[in-house]
Amino acid sequence: MVRLASMLFGMISTTLAGALVVVALVMGYTTLTPILIAAGVGFVVALPASVLVARAIMRA
Repeated sequence: MVRLASMLFGMISTTLAGALVVVALVMGYTTLTPILIAAGVGFVVALPASVLVARAIMRA
């Protein structure tokens, strides 16, 4: 399951970080700090998300 979760992490982290950066830009935060924070939050949130997705795939 660790291999599957690590493979999923690359895709999920990119998607979440990109989506949160877009949200930050739409909200009007155009400086570097909020954009980096949004990308970092997406990266951190992707770790448990990838484990949950991998666990769901393994059970199916």
